Amino acid sequence: MTAYLPNPRADRGLAYGDGERQVLSLAAGDRACAEIESWPGYAPTPLVRLVGLAGELGLAALLVKDEGARFGVGSFKALGGAYAVRRLLAQKEPAAEVVVTCATDGNHGRAVAWAARTFGCRAIIYLHERVSRAREEAIAAYGALIMRSGGNYDDSVRRCAEDAARNGWRVVSDTAWPGYEDIPRDVMQGYTVMVREATAEMRATERPTHVLAQGGVGGLAAAVLSHFWESLGAERPFFIVVEPDKADCLYRSAEAGERVAVGGELDTVMAGLACGEPSTLAWRILERGADCFVSIADDWALKAMRRLAEPAGGDARIVAGESGGAGLAGLLAILSEPALARRAGLGSRSRVLVFNTEGATDPGLYDSIVGSSSSSRRRT
Repeated sequence: MTAYLPNPRADRGLAYGDGERQVLSLAAGDRACAEIESWPGYAPTPLVRLVGLAGELGLAALLVKDEGARFGVGSFKALGGAYAVRRLLAQKEPAAEVVVTCATDGNHGRAVAWAARTFGCRAIIYLHERVSRAREEAIAAYGALIMRSGGNYDDSVRRCAEDAARNGWRVVSDTAWPGYEDIPRDVMQGYTVMVREATAEMRATERPTHVLAQGGVGGLAAAVLSHFWESLGAERPFFIVVEPDKADCLYRSAEAGERVAVGGELDTVMAGLACGEPSTLAWRILERGADCFVSIADDWALKAMRRLAEPAGGDARIVAGESGGAGLAGLLAILSEPALARRAGLGSRSRVLVFNTEGATDPGLYDSIVGSSSSSRRRT
């Protein structure tokens, strides 16, 4: 069953103030956009209009920002992790003397490793025991040293931070914690580039009434929300955060009224969202700005992958990894229960924006979910 929680602290009349701008801002987004657009190989990713699926779901429009081919890295993480590495290396140290490190479920580590190779430093990437061999090999292909640490994602974050402090490495994490916020802020600011691209391509009649974004530690969701909140204020879209029910730390935090951690193995097919502790920075945006939080079973992620792989009449096919289609998965879950759809205000006049945050970053798993016959048609 889908768990749906209207944010008890949401205040749509609350202005995007100085406190929020200290985390993310349109002005800082301008700088991130100018930097990232200067990189070799930069091109905006597609904004895909799924007219057929929108009709099936009874919506006015369904738009998907498809990050599967971003810089050849395979996910939106190439914006955030790489931007943070570039900002770090802009300091006085020679790049060749810098070692960057992070813990990852796959995509963030791949982005940091790609940035290290691109900008001339070294990378050491920590993987917990559930990260697949395919994702490990994709990271190692960029020349990064791989360190396996047991437990879950949050355990590997702590191990990475301890080793970095001992060895003088620079942690480039997509999650913030007390005393460590500058680099995660750069990571999140990099993510806002894809929101800018999406809104620049939209026609005026396509401005979304609803946006669904993946949870995880909250960095992506906060980046997307911040752009709409600062740009549009109370006129911003209704914002829904989507999480796996086995790693729903943002949902639990909203329920508790404070940032809380979720323990256990965090065993979800949505590997990129298997995070138990919200980012301190992301939570400062989401705790008052998000309209609701949705916690879904893994089956919905698989359904979303298949719907995108075998599109409705005339729609373009989109390759979405297990975490990539989570926004659409949340939408499908809500629409499957009419009472939830009414609470979210979803109906025939709704224009919905979701983000496909990754392509087939684990090709074997992707083929096992959508069918191996799809591999010959995979768009990379």
